[in-house]
Amino acid sequence: MPTRTARTAWNGSLQDGSGQVELSSSKVGTYEVSFPRRTADEAGGTSSPEELIAAAHSSCFAMALSNEVGKAGGTTQSLEVTADVTLGQVDGAPTITTIKLTVRGEVDGLDAAGFTAAAQAAKAGCPVSRALAGVGDISVDASLEQ
Repeated sequence: MPTRTARTAWNGSLQDGSGQVELSSSKVGTYEVSFPRRTADEAGGTSSPEELIAAAHSSCFAMALSNEVGKAGGTTQSLEVTADVTLGQVDGAPTITTIKLTVRGEVDGLDAAGFTAAAQAAKAGCPVSRALAGVGDISVDASLEQ
């Protein structure tokens, strides 16, 4: 299996500094990061580790769910997955406290219960979910759209 790489160049202190995250393997982009913007309600044109985790989790979960739907005898037409990653405080330290995966799908051959079961299996089996097992609350809200 391949290894993927990202690189961050950081200058300055935590509060006054900033950096750039480069998606080195794919070369699809470089994104500004800063701690004050990371902890603010508005991102202000910068990304954050939490947003990058949300991107990784939503895409991994979509792939895993498509696989689980197929294993259950269904056919995926489309999936729309959103990952909301929340940065909070635990014992006075910034910590990812919750991840909410929301998926709306168009699937042939499965009813709502089958789709929900596939979504739960995808959450359990997705490599990013497994890597984030230390997050106290990872939830899935899955529903079919007809």
